[in-house]
Amino acid sequence: MDSAAGIPNPPPPSSSPGSSGASPHVEPGAGDGAPHYNENNAGRLPGEMSADSAEDARKEADRIRPVLRRLWKEKKWDVKSVRAALLEFGYEEVRTGAGGKRLGGTLDVRGMEPRFETDHYVTPEGARVGLWVHDDACVTAFVQKTNFEVRTNGPYLESGCFEPPFAH
Repeated sequence: MDSAAGIPNPPPPSSSPGSSGASPHVEPGAGDGAPHYNENNAGRLPGEMSADSAEDARKEADRIRPVLRRLWKEKKWDVKSVRAALLEFGYEEVRTGAGGKRLGGTLDVRGMEPRFETDHYVTPEGARVGLWVHDDACVTAFVQKTNFEVRTNGPYLESGCFEPPFAH
């Protein structure tokens, strides 16, 4: 009881093992715990790969990793150099039609995405690689001044092999 006002003190918050304080509206597996997280970020989640497709994607990633490592060491991370080196493997450049529909080819090499730093956007030097291995499997990579990376993933709903810069 608050002796000054004569009002009983409220009970302390529950600390029982079952009470986490989490919202009852959180989806299982939601990244930040926000309601509708998975729904709102569906476009940023890669698709599922079959086991066979994942294995094929891993093999292609292992094939191009040394090339990107070499280009990085040679300080050749421009789109033209990266594209030329990967076309030597026999990949065909992606061709697109109306609305960005993929018409053929497997290799897509682009410049880096702009990112916000302090108070403005900057576009770092470098190249991003999207390689379609199967309809459900991609190799995604980048090479830039500071580092390079090669990984495998399923395609993104709206942006194919490339992770979209933001969700709706």
